[in-house]
Amino acid sequence: MNTKGIFKKTIAAACSLSLLCGCAYSQNVVDVDESRQGTADDPLINNEETITLTVFSQPANWSGKQIGWGAVLLKDMFNVELNIIPDANGTYETRMEKGDLGDIVVWGDNGTEYKAAVNQGKLIDWESDRLLECYAPNINQYFQEGLDANRAINEDGKIYGLANNMASNPAEHDLFIFDWGIRWDLYEKLGKPDVKTLDDLTGILKQMKELEPVGDDGKPVYGVSLWPDWDGAMAMNPKTLAQAYYGYDEVGIGLMNPETGELADALDPKGPYVEALRFYNKLYREGLLDPDSMTQTYDQMQAKVRNGNVLFSVLDYGGSSLYNTDAHLESDKLIAPLVPDQARVAVWGLSTVGNERLWSIGAQSVYPEKAMQVLDWLYSPDGAMTIWYGIQGLMWDYDEQGNMVFTELGKKCSNDPATDLTGVEWTSPYTGKTYTLSGTFNDGMLQFNNTTWAQGANNPDSQSAEKFSYKTWKSTQGEPRNKAEADWRQTTGTLGAQQYLDTTDYSFIPMANYAESTRSPELELK
Repeated sequence: MNTKGIFKKTIAAACSLSLLCGCAYSQNVVDVDESRQGTADDPLINNEETITLTVFSQPANWSGKQIGWGAVLLKDMFNVELNIIPDANGTYETRMEKGDLGDIVVWGDNGTEYKAAVNQGKLIDWESDRLLECYAPNINQYFQEGLDANRAINEDGKIYGLANNMASNPAEHDLFIFDWGIRWDLYEKLGKPDVKTLDDLTGILKQMKELEPVGDDGKPVYGVSLWPDWDGAMAMNPKTLAQAYYGYDEVGIGLMNPETGELADALDPKGPYVEALRFYNKLYREGLLDPDSMTQTYDQMQAKVRNGNVLFSVLDYGGSSLYNTDAHLESDKLIAPLVPDQARVAVWGLSTVGNERLWSIGAQSVYPEKAMQVLDWLYSPDGAMTIWYGIQGLMWDYDEQGNMVFTELGKKCSNDPATDLTGVEWTSPYTGKTYTLSGTFNDGMLQFNNTTWAQGANNPDSQSAEKFSYKTWKSTQGEPRNKAEADWRQTTGTLGAQQYLDTTDYSFIPMANYAESTRSPELELK
């Protein structure tokens, strides 16, 4: 696949828009010669001096400069470096007081804090100075409804951002994230007993720990391992368990039945949230809850799953996607889905207006055009693929039929994000420069912790209209990777997790363009 050609078309479109709109890039105000559009000489690709863009990201788990392959790619394509600032205690308030939120702002939701920034003039209007019109060909092509949705939630009717997880068909559901992943090889050894309720699951985890009391590192194995750094109005892990078991959606400080509209208060002693707390408390009393669950970070939890110290996670990114490395698969070990009979897994519909997490540009940005160019690339199909899978041509690409495929290196990185890339060479199709990478694949992931396209959406650059998620690609649905997976396929009658979860009694939660209203200072204090 000609990756350089795709990028040239994207940049050429941006250049043409700039010329038609009478726009010029503020750092290098020059006329754009069509004969060199998409080349290293074009100021839209390679500004003369490296620009550092500050990214204030509320959901980020990283602090400091972007590193690894992600830094190399952004430097090569845009001659920019990213400085990531997460939302630690008081960071939002401090930056609001100073009036400078950053060049790129990633919001955890579109509620009170985002609206306060809009109302106080801390964000730039994307239509001012024809910023959106001239520097965002991909956003204009694919996401007009998303732009209109953002306009609708702002009191002044202007556009200050664009949401994440965008798609084009609201009738389809997104990927399942609650996969109920459990150590299938140990479950098989137990004779695959019925799992109807959470109590059944507790008993099975207890038996599994007896079969395998220590992990790869010789440290104790636990049924589950939690982390508190993603907690919000409710503790994140009990909330997600309630969603995965009851099929409810999160609304404020409670959970809502999407079929009846009934709201279950988080403090209701008979409600789904308290029931989830009881489940984890029972695991704690049985010695099945990691004692570090109250203090550890998500990254620390990840390491334990990779080391085999965790038997179960209701979330795919807390279990199967971490544990199923080449080494574990070669040892005939596997985490695979096992949904209790009485569970109704929540899955969200795809949205043409996106989810709650917004991308914005700070009003005090010195480089709004460059920030918009980077955002527009992230909203291109190529940019979306890069967010998840790395560098095109090095880690993934399209085959002759237009299907998405991993390279051998990309497959290794997908199976084990801790794959060391030190010494790997990459020759840029954009500038022709050759770089020697360093760090792990995970180190180089773009650390703002947000998405653009939904993984469940169809990739318009795929000639066969495959979804972005590699779990659905034709190229990844091969033979079973080991005996445990062969047994799981035979038991469930399916080839993969997404196909299996589609056969369950899941709860469909339609998407809606909703933004939390601004709370009064008195209510905020309470």
